Amino acid sequence: MDTPRRPDVDFEVRLSSRLLDVFIRAGLVLALVLLCYAVFSPFVSLMAWALILAVTLFPGHQMLARRLGGRQGLAATLLVLAGIVLIVMPTTLLMSAMGDSVHDLVASARDKTLQVPAPSPSVAEWPVVGKKIHAVWSKAHSDLPAVIQSLQPKLGDLSKKALGIVASIGASVLMFLFSFIIAGIIMAFGKSGAGATRSIFERIVGTARGKEFADLCTATIRAVAQGVLGVALIQAIVVGLLLMLAGIPFAGVLALVVLVLGIAQVPALLVTLPVIVYIWSKGDHGTAAAITHTVLLFLAGMLDNVLKPLMLGRGVDAPMPVVLLGALGGMASSGILGMFVGATLLALGYQIFMAWVAANPDTEPVAREAQTAG
Repeated sequence: MDTPRRPDVDFEVRLSSRLLDVFIRAGLVLALVLLCYAVFSPFVSLMAWALILAVTLFPGHQMLARRLGGRQGLAATLLVLAGIVLIVMPTTLLMSAMGDSVHDLVASARDKTLQVPAPSPSVAEWPVVGKKIHAVWSKAHSDLPAVIQSLQPKLGDLSKKALGIVASIGASVLMFLFSFIIAGIIMAFGKSGAGATRSIFERIVGTARGKEFADLCTATIRAVAQGVLGVALIQAIVVGLLLMLAGIPFAGVLALVVLVLGIAQVPALLVTLPVIVYIWSKGDHGTAAAITHTVLLFLAGMLDNVLKPLMLGRGVDAPMPVVLLGALGGMASSGILGMFVGATLLALGYQIFMAWVAANPDTEPVAREAQTAG
């Protein structure tokens, strides 16, 4: 005759069975998540850029769609074509020309056909480094093969790095092109996508704050885009005007280079400092004019450091330093894409933390007592 088991033994058996079932299901879910990530990981950067572009351009897309009678697909197509013509194609041509210039420079240096013009006597009068620069420049003018021979190992490594940088920029431009196309598809279905995003946030943080968090993410992405694209455009216009006033040749091309560098978060000083050297080396300006152009071009090259703090936090329900620190920290860790991700994450974290602070249960009795006493 079987001895009946005690109730606590039956409870332990049922509990262990349920726990085993939960662990198996959790393991299967985790395996599914890892497999999905392995499949999707090559497209993470592409989709992230597409979402950023779609969120940034969606107000303009809606304005264009209203003018076209509500045709969302046509508006998205026209916006993508305009972006390709205005941004992608000039950048591609610029990078191609840069690659050809680097290749020709390396080839002429290797074939010993490269010639360096003689330096202006005014170069030797530059403070601190003028005499050294004049001596090296004069030696390069009189005996360039010897200078190239002395720099041969470094020159080979430098050319490889330069060509590698140009190739990586070309790959980035190609990825940006595909991101633009996918962003157009997202914008064509933008309203349903916004509803799905709001539903996801409501499922994560609750229906009370789901819409607030979705709007915060959207506003942060747009604010960072304004702080990147808007600042780059303003800086390119200012530098271009100053180059025209200084009589620098190819001022429009250099302004376009400043615009591309600003979008890529590269300092505009890479353009303005060589221009300053060119102004002093040519000797076409008087001392007062050269000093004026030098000061203005140097300040224009640093203009983004002033404009970014002013434009990054506009329209965001979070303090500007939070958005700025998130953008800078994200850029330091993950490049340009990290600017948007870092600013969004830090803004969300700030809102969650402040909501937790505001929901302090110890302050509720005090508030009720104050209301009763009042």
